[in-house]
Amino acid sequence: MNIAALIQTISIAALPIVFAITLHEAAHGYAARHFGDTTAWEAGRVSLNPLRHIDPVGTLLIPGLIFVTSYIAAGSAMLFGWAKPVPVNFGRLRNPRRDMLWVAAAGPAANLLMTFGWTLLLKLTVSLPENMYTQPLERMSVTGINVNLVLMVLNLLPLPPLDGGRIVVSLLPYRLAEPFSRLERWGFPILLLLLFTGILDAIMWPLIAVCKRLILILFL
Repeated sequence: MNIAALIQTISIAALPIVFAITLHEAAHGYAARHFGDTTAWEAGRVSLNPLRHIDPVGTLLIPGLIFVTSYIAAGSAMLFGWAKPVPVNFGRLRNPRRDMLWVAAAGPAANLLMTFGWTLLLKLTVSLPENMYTQPLERMSVTGINVNLVLMVLNLLPLPPLDGGRIVVSLLPYRLAEPFSRLERWGFPILLLLLFTGILDAIMWPLIAVCKRLILILFL
């Protein structure tokens, strides 16, 4: 294993990953406060400080193990993890069923905006004369695009407690929304099952590829 290459990869990936996770969670808190729920604000979670959103297991331990293991085994890094969810009391929203949609959509929307930002940085980087900074910036931009698209697509899957699941609950008639929301207790085990059986990859990567192609066509 090339330790220097691994350290370089971690250094380049760290900033895009921290921004992707932090701004995603902060966006939920900002949206919730906008629509009347100050739970996250009172808990100090409406913040751009990444330390407030880090889950020791989901943000550090599991992603670190997967990252290093995949790099050693395949020579390429793979990431899977999660941040500490921002607390939202949907009952405190002014219109809970309607506003739930916007609070849930705020996280993926933040990832989409960050994807646009990293794409613009990539466009700027490839247009500059090559120097000692252009290659790391290019790799960082590509990582930022990939990480944010993965988070956006993953969170839009219609499975509670993912953002897509909450959006579906908000849109469904109550007689369907209530039983569908009960899936939330099984959401994480279902997600892990889909991940380890390869079904999650089969669902996500074609969607990510389409999104990336559209964004690159639009900006590059």
